[in-house]
Amino acid sequence: MCAHVLVAEDDAMQAELIRRSLLAEGHTATVVHDGSAALDAVRRESPDLVVLDLMLPVIDGFGVCRVLRRSDDIPVLMLTARAAEEDVLLGLELGADDYMTKPYSPRELMARIRTVLRRSGRTADGRREAPVVRAAGIAVDPKRHEVRCDGEPVDCTPAEFQILLALAGEPERVFSRRQLLQCTRGFDRSSTERAVDVHIMNLRRKIEADPRRPVRLLTVFGVGYKLSGGRA
Repeated sequence: MCAHVLVAEDDAMQAELIRRSLLAEGHTATVVHDGSAALDAVRRESPDLVVLDLMLPVIDGFGVCRVLRRSDDIPVLMLTARAAEEDVLLGLELGADDYMTKPYSPRELMARIRTVLRRSGRTADGRREAPVVRAAGIAVDPKRHEVRCDGEPVDCTPAEFQILLALAGEPERVFSRRQLLQCTRGFDRSSTERAVDVHIMNLRRKIEADPRRPVRLLTVFGVGYKLSGGRA
């Protein structure tokens, strides 16, 4: 599953640069521009990591981090133009996992994000390490790149595998076409959102008893797709 990163940055140009860099790495991103919106987005979307600017309006980065650490272990990477040692130490004491001062290069930021995800028990693509992900009678093994349905092996293309891994990782969650498309980046760069429908159709042929009447891989009209059946 692709990592979903929340970018809390009040500078619109900086935020867009970070967003584009994340997309190029195969992640998805949500961008907000103040601390209150950042906390709302964390509660609403449960991102895998927060890139948090220190000098946010409404609630600053220190305040956001303080609130997050009361009830959440989500990784936080702080960004700021303030390089004073006391600011760095305060950010780390509040629970920030890493701290970068501006200006920074996008490449270094992406490398830091990969490191923070890895330290937090996630792989480079954002998924928490697990030998097998199971849901709705489907077993997806990211280490062996194997899929089984009701115990029987299923051959999947790389793009189909990534889509199924995302769906099985969060059963009953509805994924939009765009979110699923991001999970296929690096395998099928020319795809459009409509190509996701083809991948879903092919997956249904492989995991449904009757692909025309699916009971596992369901369409949520006007929104996207979900894997129904809960964790095995």
